[in-house]
Amino acid sequence: MPPPAELGRNPGKAAATLDVTRHALLFMAALLLLLFVVASVGLVQIALQQNTRATQQSLFYVDKAIQTREKSMLATLRDYAYWGEAYQNLHVTVDYEWAYIRQNLGPSLFEDFAYEGVFVLDPQGRTAYAVVNGQRVAVSLAQWLKQDVAELLEQARGQTEDEEPVVGFVQVDGQPALLAVTGLTTGGDPQVSALAGPPSLLLFVDLLSPEKLQALGEDFGVTNLRLATDPVDAQATPALTLASVGAQPLLLRWEPAQPGRQLLYWILPLLALGGTIFALITWLTLRRAIASAREVDASYASLYASQQALAASEVRFRDVAEAATDWIWEADAELRLTYLSTRFQALTGHAASAWLGHPLGELMQCPGGLDVWLETCSSRATVSHSRQCHYRACDGELRTCHLSLRRIADGQAAGGYRGTVSDITEELQAQARIEHLLLHDALTGLPNRHRMQEFLEAKLKALPSAAKPLVMLSIDLDRFKPVNDSFGHEVGDQVLAEVSQRLRLALHEGDLVARMGNDEFILIVSGISAAEEVEQLCVGLIGAIEQPFEIDNHRIFLGASIGVAMAPTDTRQADELLRFAEIALYQAKGAGRSAWCFYANDMNERVIERRQLENDLRHALANEELSLVLQPRYSVNGLRMMAAEALVRWQHPQRGLLGPDSFIAIAESTGLIIPLSAWVLRAACREALSWSEALIVSVNLSPVEFRGGQLVAQIRSALEETGLPPGRLELELTENVMLEDAEGALVLMQELKGLGVRLSMDDFGTGYSSLSYLRAFPFDGLKIDRSFMTDLHAADDSKAIIQAIIGLGHALSLTVTAEGVETQEQLELLRQYGCDEAQGYLLNRPMPPEELRLLL
Repeated sequence: MPPPAELGRNPGKAAATLDVTRHALLFMAALLLLLFVVASVGLVQIALQQNTRATQQSLFYVDKAIQTREKSMLATLRDYAYWGEAYQNLHVTVDYEWAYIRQNLGPSLFEDFAYEGVFVLDPQGRTAYAVVNGQRVAVSLAQWLKQDVAELLEQARGQTEDEEPVVGFVQVDGQPALLAVTGLTTGGDPQVSALAGPPSLLLFVDLLSPEKLQALGEDFGVTNLRLATDPVDAQATPALTLASVGAQPLLLRWEPAQPGRQLLYWILPLLALGGTIFALITWLTLRRAIASAREVDASYASLYASQQALAASEVRFRDVAEAATDWIWEADAELRLTYLSTRFQALTGHAASAWLGHPLGELMQCPGGLDVWLETCSSRATVSHSRQCHYRACDGELRTCHLSLRRIADGQAAGGYRGTVSDITEELQAQARIEHLLLHDALTGLPNRHRMQEFLEAKLKALPSAAKPLVMLSIDLDRFKPVNDSFGHEVGDQVLAEVSQRLRLALHEGDLVARMGNDEFILIVSGISAAEEVEQLCVGLIGAIEQPFEIDNHRIFLGASIGVAMAPTDTRQADELLRFAEIALYQAKGAGRSAWCFYANDMNERVIERRQLENDLRHALANEELSLVLQPRYSVNGLRMMAAEALVRWQHPQRGLLGPDSFIAIAESTGLIIPLSAWVLRAACREALSWSEALIVSVNLSPVEFRGGQLVAQIRSALEETGLPPGRLELELTENVMLEDAEGALVLMQELKGLGVRLSMDDFGTGYSSLSYLRAFPFDGLKIDRSFMTDLHAADDSKAIIQAIIGLGHALSLTVTAEGVETQEQLELLRQYGCDEAQGYLLNRPMPPEELRLLL
């Protein structure tokens, strides 16, 4: 083309040049439009593929969430249905007190598991027992469900002998509900005899409310999981159809992730902007070319700029195409590679040139080989085939992919194949991680309760013998809670991980160690034939755990208690073996730290007795079977009554009058100490108001109350409710309160002092750090432990200790009280030593409130 200067001197040539320029620009504009359309279509296709993958993944997680809910409900149902006591009290006879009042099958299923419905159907199909939303009701299953589930119930009866529950979905008041039902059995309990005839059925109902569905979806990364609201919503995707018992199907809907939408949001505007700029430049160039030949130079410049914009658009299009997660390949009829897209090197690490000309079978490892697969594929060019294969990346890692293949149908005689490869390694690894997390503890990597249960049942199916028993060890760490309190949960987690490693090293291959809870572990060991070997293993385990833990420049010392149960000596049932090991662990912890204990039959009886006493105590609190007694406290000089200590007694219907030693420990371990202490506090405050003299009333506090967080509010409420002046209330607490959480106890005690009450340290002299507590904590008095009174008249060391305690108390301006005064000689010695107050049988025994009022 002539230069612009020549075109300016030759108008005819310039006009022809302008015409060629105009046609060239129009052609380029059409080409750019075509490229924009192709790029947009390709981009939309990529975005749709990304959205499709995200939708498929969300469908997998929703299905997994529903399966997890079903498995959890079936596990809970088995625990209750295959239980000898449940068979005795819900099938042989229906005992409402056992089931509901004692909470063996009552409100706890709603409070702990959120099961809205619990029903027991007798062999004739009638509702014999029903609990709805934690309350016992007189309503039948059909009335509450408002539909007939007889087919599901009949199926459950047929599977009772196999102990296999049945599960299904129904719709209750517009909400999906998960039903799990099975027959009641003795659970292998030799003490319960099975009755002939059809079994009773136990049925749990879990209403999947909108809140439950949404929370269930969020646990698996799914947004707005819900029941389809209307026909339009039901036609949308993605959706999961639940296996409904009734005729009406139940359809779940959710909002899947839309990664392709973000891609379109960013890239399409850029393409549109490029096309708009080029069109504007073309229009201006044509206008100037027609207006004046003198602007030919400018037109050429505009044309050059337009070509640059077109090149940039093509580069952007290639970048978008290569951003896909797949790589494209072509091969001849012998499957020798003839083309590999640039994404091949980015995804595999191999250079494309290194593989061109090589057979595809050398790169891809497919089950049975590619040749065998090709023989089974259709010869039609319109049919695509895909299967899962493997290939070795450049770094040596074996990757998993989907290989798609299609014959080339372009009229070539030689023929060939083309297709894509999608790498799914990360997706499979994510799925494997999910399955691993379902069966393993996230912190330690040990098997969890579900995996332990599977392992134990498999071992028991192998029928262990008395000569080669299966040994279960239940291990609980001693002194672990202070680790979390003192060093933080991060250090505590590192300690648990190290404990897990030490337990693994102590076992042989084929044995199992599982984490059951915070600091509880289960070991399942085989290959042991004698009790001496079990004891050696326990010694080794305790010794391994007692070795110091060096973490973050801290030396941490722990201990362990172990309970041992063996199959078949103790039982052949998995649940019973676990329960017996826990019972033995409880006995080991009661015997002292770093101890082990073998299960014995009488242990179960003591546990049952303790559980019965716990239920009776709950009943006593609800029915006011408790009574208050008061023991006066006198000044040593003058024997004037100064205060009275409030004590509790329990008039048990069968056991008679029980002192606190019989039930306080149970109340503390079960949490009943909170309502029990609240009752004593209010009763003591009300009684003190009736006295003719303004004496102090003393109430004991449990260390458990200091952990609850409601102690200050409870005492403030009791004072406001009864009207007792705060200065007349004295709270007695032991050193255990400070040992467990000194900083927290100090804050609480300062708040209590802010109420105006008195604080006294009980059982002083029995702890190793009481002196530091007396100096740092806001006590008003201390009570010398009764153990120092026993041999006071004969033991010089006891006299010296009491003199030192009295001197220390007076130096700190504390009121010193001696407990357990039983002889006149003891009282005289206390008077000589300058003790302030005394309490004991010599002065007065604990008495009913009315006797104390007469004494005053």
